Amino acid sequence: MQGRSCLKYKRVFFWIIIFDLRHKVIQYFCSHLAHMVLTAHTITGVTIASLIPDKPLLGFAFGFMSHFLLDAIPHWDYSKRSLKEDKENPLNNDMVIGKDFIIDLLKISFDGILGLLISYLIFGIYLKYSLLVILSGAVGSMMPDALQFVYMKWRHEPLVSLQRFHLFIHAEKKTEPQVSYQ
Repeated sequence: MQGRSCLKYKRVFFWIIIFDLRHKVIQYFCSHLAHMVLTAHTITGVTIASLIPDKPLLGFAFGFMSHFLLDAIPHWDYSKRSLKEDKENPLNNDMVIGKDFIIDLLKISFDGILGLLISYLIFGIYLKYSLLVILSGAVGSMMPDALQFVYMKWRHEPLVSLQRFHLFIHAEKKTEPQVSYQ
């Protein structure tokens, strides 16, 4: 009788551990996958480019412009571990290349690749748009953020003016991601 009772408690303990692990895994993915900023830019850029499929350069340009329209809407941003901020003059911000930069690069790359994958599934496979249309909108919409990094390492025109505009247009008010995993 005592063996069965012990087995019963082991099973209960096992399910408590499984539930706790499941909760931690869900919490981890929600906190990391909630930072899908480039994904939204990419899907928006590809959507716009799909409206003018015979003009990929125009799709790129409109995708580029759409980035700033989305940035004007209050939203949350990545926390970048490698970012060295200057609160008094954001034009002096820099990204320090090192271990933290690699982590940031992996996180941002995952986000961009996810946006490309979702866009390709929707617009390439389902809606049958060409890869050129998809890439023109996607690359155009992600380009302003890539150029921010280039600016931080090479502070010359026209990158200085573009960075100044990017900082000006970017919404001052930030929101926190609202993720529910129940």
